[in-house]
Amino acid sequence: MSWVTILWSMTAAACLTLAAIQFLVWCHRRTMWADLLFTLTATGVAVYAGCELWMIRAVTPAQFATALRWLQVPTWVVVVSLAGFVRLHLHAGRRWLAWSVFALRSLALLLNFLVGQNLNYREVTRLRHVPFLGESASLGVGVSNPCMIVGQLSLLLLVIFTVDATITVWRRGDRRQAVLTGGSIAFFALTGMAQAVLVLWRLVDLPLTESFFFLGIVVAMGFEMSRETLRAAQLSDDLRESEARMTLAAEAAGFGIWMWTLATNQVWGSERWLRLFGFEPGEAVTFEKLTQRIHPDDRERVASAVRHAVETGADYASEYRIMLPDGTVRWIAARGRKHPAPRGKPARMLGASIDITDRKQSELETAQQRNQLAHLSRVNMLGELAGSLAHELNQPLTAILSNAQAAQRFLAHDSPDLSEVRDILADIVAEDKRAGEVIHRLRLLLKKGEIQNLPLAVNEVVQEVLQLVRSDLVNQGFTAQTELAPDLPVVHGDRVQLQQVLINLVMNACDAMAGSPAGGRKLIIRTAPAEGEGVCVSVADRGVGLAPDKLETIFEPFFSTKAHGMGLGLSVCRSIITAHGGKLRATNNPKRGATFHFTLPAGAETKP
Repeated sequence: MSWVTILWSMTAAACLTLAAIQFLVWCHRRTMWADLLFTLTATGVAVYAGCELWMIRAVTPAQFATALRWLQVPTWVVVVSLAGFVRLHLHAGRRWLAWSVFALRSLALLLNFLVGQNLNYREVTRLRHVPFLGESASLGVGVSNPCMIVGQLSLLLLVIFTVDATITVWRRGDRRQAVLTGGSIAFFALTGMAQAVLVLWRLVDLPLTESFFFLGIVVAMGFEMSRETLRAAQLSDDLRESEARMTLAAEAAGFGIWMWTLATNQVWGSERWLRLFGFEPGEAVTFEKLTQRIHPDDRERVASAVRHAVETGADYASEYRIMLPDGTVRWIAARGRKHPAPRGKPARMLGASIDITDRKQSELETAQQRNQLAHLSRVNMLGELAGSLAHELNQPLTAILSNAQAAQRFLAHDSPDLSEVRDILADIVAEDKRAGEVIHRLRLLLKKGEIQNLPLAVNEVVQEVLQLVRSDLVNQGFTAQTELAPDLPVVHGDRVQLQQVLINLVMNACDAMAGSPAGGRKLIIRTAPAEGEGVCVSVADRGVGLAPDKLETIFEPFFSTKAHGMGLGLSVCRSIITAHGGKLRATNNPKRGATFHFTLPAGAETKP
C-alpha cells in the first residue's frame, strides 16, 4: 500500500473515530450542541480527506473535476460547523460575522453546482502528474472559475471571526482556551487556505492537502473536548460525593430531603423522608398523595403556602401535622425553594423536612405550666385583695338586706305602698346584679384554662381592673388616675390574663407607695398608641423607685423586693405579655417613683 493511501486513510479514520466518540458523548448530554458541531467538523474532514485522495488518484479530467466538485460539500460542513463551534464553545465572536461566514460559504456551495464544472474550474481540460511521496499525483489544468474567490473569502472570514472570538476569550482571562482552541483553529484554517490558494493558482506543484491542516484543527478541538469531558466526569464524581455527604449530614440531623417536579407532579424523597410520611421505600409519591397525609385542619394552609412559593419564587416554610396510616399524628417542619427550569428540564422545588413532634409537645407542656403558674399567681394575688373583694361583696349584700327588711315593713302595713315596694325590689335586683358582677370577675380570675384569644378594647380592661381594686385603693388611701387615649386599635388576647398583669402592676405600685404620706399616694394608668401599630399601657407610681441595676432583674423568677414576696408576679406578667406578642419593661420616673410599660401589637394573636 502506498504512503498516500496510508496517510489519507489514517486522517479519515482518526477524524471518524473522534467524531464517533464525541457523538456518543453528545447523546448523553443533548444540550451540549458544541459536541454535535465537533462531530460534524470531524466527519466533514474525514470526507474531505476521501475527496482529496479521489483527486490524487484521478485518471481523467472529468473524474478530477467531479471529485473537486463534491469536495465543496464537506468544505461547507467543516466551515459552517467550525463557526458554530467557536460561537457556542468559546461563547464569543460577533454574531453577524458568524452569519456572514455561513452565507458566503452557502453561496459558494450553490455556485459550485451552477457555474462551470465546480467552484474552482469552469472546465478541467487535462491532468498533470507530479511526483509526490514516491508516486505520481494528479493535478488539474483548465479554465479557472472566477467564483472561486467567494469560497476563499468565506475561509478568510472564518479566520477573522475566529481571531475576533479568540481576542475576546483572551481578554476574558481564559488564555489557555484562547490559545489552544481559538488559536489553533485560526492558524490551521489560515495555513490550509494558503496552501489551497497556492495549489489552485498553480503557484506550487503539489496536490491539495488541506485535510492535514483540518486534522490539526480536529486534534486541537478533540483535546479540548476530552478535557471538558474529563472535567465533567470529575465534577460528576465530586457531585456524587457531595450528595453523599449532604445525605449523611441530613440523616444525622434528622432531616428528610425531598424534590417535587412540578411538570410531572412527582415527589422524590430520601429514605428518611419516606419514613417520616409513612411511605414504603421505592413507593411512587405524587403531590396529591402527599397532601392526603396532611392533617385536614392544616391542609389548606399548607397548600396556600406552597402556591405562594411556586408563583412568587419565595422560600417555602411551614409547620403542620400529618396523619399516618396507623392513625399516628406527627408535627413536621418543612422548608423548600423553587428552582427555575433550565433549558430542556422542568422546574423543581427542593427542600427538607424534619419531625418536630417532641418540640411541639414540649411547647404544649411549657404553655400548660405557664398557665398553671399564672393561675397560682392570680390566686395569691386575690388572697392579698381579699379585704377589698369582701368589701365589694359586702356593700351590695348589705343593701339587699336593708331593702328586703324595708319591703317587709311596707308589706306589714294595712295599706302597703306598692309603688315603694316596686322601687325597693328594683334596688334589690340592681344590687344583686352588682354582686353577681363581682362574683363573675372573681370566677374569671380564678378560672384555670387555656388562653382565650379574642378581640379586646384595652381601655375596657383598665376600667374593669379599677372596679376590682377600687375598694382596696380607697381603704388604703390611694388615688388612681386614668389617662386613657380614645380610638385605640383593637388587640387580640386573653382578657383575664391581661387583667392579671394590670392588677399585679397596680398592687406593686401600691406597695411601692406604702411608706409615702397620705396625700402622695397617687398612681396613674395611661393608655396610648404605641410606635407602629399597637397599644402602650403604663402604670406610674410616686414611690421609692427602682435601683438602676435592678430594672431587668425584677422580672426574673423568684426575685422580689418585698419582704414576703414570692418573686413570681412580674415574671408571670412578662411571660403573659410576651405570649401576646408584646414587651414589658420598667423605667424610673424623672422626679420620683417608677413606671411599668407594656405594649400589645394591634390585632396580634397569642402563641399557642
